[in-house]
Amino acid sequence: MRFSDDLEFGHRGRQDVYDYVERHGAVDYEEARRAVGMAPDEFGTHVTVLAREGILEHDREEGELRVAFEEDDTETYETDVRFVIRQAREEDMEPLVSVIRDSLTDDRYIVGETLADVVDHEEVLLRHNELQSRVVFVATVGGRVVGWVHLDHPEREALAHTAMLTVGVHREHRGHGIGERLLERGQRWAEAVGTEKLYNSVPATNEPAIDFLSERGWETEAVREGHYRIDGEYVDEVMMAYHC
Repeated sequence: MRFSDDLEFGHRGRQDVYDYVERHGAVDYEEARRAVGMAPDEFGTHVTVLAREGILEHDREEGELRVAFEEDDTETYETDVRFVIRQAREEDMEPLVSVIRDSLTDDRYIVGETLADVVDHEEVLLRHNELQSRVVFVATVGGRVVGWVHLDHPEREALAHTAMLTVGVHREHRGHGIGERLLERGQRWAEAVGTEKLYNSVPATNEPAIDFLSERGWETEAVREGHYRIDGEYVDEVMMAYHC
């Protein structure tokens, strides 16, 4: 996705078009036009400008609009399996939520479950507005989504130097280096947009996740005692940080 430092488009009409698409994800062209209350010519002009500037993508064949994402960010890796890491698209939302839920049934990764709940509720995967940027990269094996790295980047000035990161791989595809490559991809994106610090919080019972991050330069910044209640037991939250 193309993130601009300035969300003001210099024209109220273009702002309205962008805001509608950003809130609703991949949307029907005519449905969006009617929703923002514009005549065909006016709406078409705004869409043309936003598409030319790489802000919106107009799929004429499908008649859909969506927030633009980078096409050239696909990375292919060969370990003992072949997998691809790329920017998530709105059409990845359903398989991604399914993978997150299937991966986290042991209740050890509360933040990941929260991401699934939020995306499911909002029905929008990617976000970029005046308050928040949410970007997701997915790992696929044979075209199937098997893992993700998610970054939630506040746009408010006081927090714009930080981002919350979550990463996970479906249990059937662990042990192939997919999680490490996803983490690296998320960290590179964060550095590219000027993030200074990444955060990730997990229950203390999730020792594999804590070890995974610690081995890759993350530090335990704080521990909140009894923050979670899992299966009737109070569990500490381990707050980890990575300095970009």
